[in-house]
Amino acid sequence: MLRLAKIFSRLFVLPLILLLSGCNMVVMTPSGDIAVQQRNLIIVSVVLMLVIIIPVIFLTLFFAWKYRQSNKEAAYEPDWHHSTRLELVIWSAPLAIIIALGAVTWISTHQLDPYRPLGRIAADKPISADVKPLTVEVVALDWKWLFFYPDYGIATVNEMAAPVDRPINFKITASSVMNSFFIPALAGQIYAMPGMETKLHAVINHPGEFQGLSANYSGAGFSHMRFKFHGLNQADFDQWIQKAKSQGTALGRPEYLSLAQPSERNPVQYFNAVDDGLYNAILNMCADPSKMCMSEMMHIDAKGGAGKESQENRERLIYDNRGAGHADATPVKADGSATNTMQHGDTAMQGMGSMQGMDMGNGSSSDSSTGSAQHQGH
Repeated sequence: MLRLAKIFSRLFVLPLILLLSGCNMVVMTPSGDIAVQQRNLIIVSVVLMLVIIIPVIFLTLFFAWKYRQSNKEAAYEPDWHHSTRLELVIWSAPLAIIIALGAVTWISTHQLDPYRPLGRIAADKPISADVKPLTVEVVALDWKWLFFYPDYGIATVNEMAAPVDRPINFKITASSVMNSFFIPALAGQIYAMPGMETKLHAVINHPGEFQGLSANYSGAGFSHMRFKFHGLNQADFDQWIQKAKSQGTALGRPEYLSLAQPSERNPVQYFNAVDDGLYNAILNMCADPSKMCMSEMMHIDAKGGAGKESQENRERLIYDNRGAGHADATPVKADGSATNTMQHGDTAMQGMGSMQGMDMGNGSSSDSSTGSAQHQGH
């Protein structure tokens, strides 16, 4: 019976091993220097914690075995209650680990600050003084990614590329809902938020095709909000730029506003001409000319507000009111067909009742306990 039990226990473990074989270990085998340093930080932290965990687990099992009821030779000391030597070991070892972890974390937090320009290309390769970083402006849309290359005058959807061993300066924002920009092989995830700009400095050290994704749930199309990141040598990168210019179309504000509408599984698109200031308009939430820019709003606020005449700006301040009067609003796939899933924020709170006193964006106030909350920004 014991032999059969061992056989069945081993067979039970086999499916778990098969499941683990399908895991993508890209975080532990990255291709960018920032991701490599983050991987090393994970390993160092785990090893430091195992210095305590392994002895504790071993001693727990050892004590349970040694002082079992059937072991009559084990010392029985019911009146024992204190050992200075043991107390020193119990408290000094964890304290040393905490100090070591704190030091490693503090140093790494500053070295790997995403806003900090790169100090090296790789561990043994400093940045050359004549290397110009590649600037990429990233916009998280519903549910696709838009990349601007201001130095080259192009833009792409759901595909980006960068030369190997060239620093990349990312400027990241979003059009409506908060997302998280993440290329596991390149660096850690960075949040993308509407009306705000976050930054990331990174470098890709090995050529290849890598996956990028949104790491923050943002609605119905979140699962397919992925893109390809190509690490290329300089010649191949130049060819990729020429491909975007030859196959692309113009991206003006009308085209952007159409692109920004919720859609899923969007194919790769190229744009060979981009309106001047389009990224800044998206960042300031005024790609739609009828809306007030955040910079203008902050200028008014800095002067103490606009007074009663600010009522005239009311419509210009409603940035996201897609659900108003459209309780059955549904996202659209890239092929034009509709899905049965509600848009995020539009009707998700239907029937819950609005917050008392909330300005509903249509001239009314939700002082009553009924009504549905609408998603909007001011």
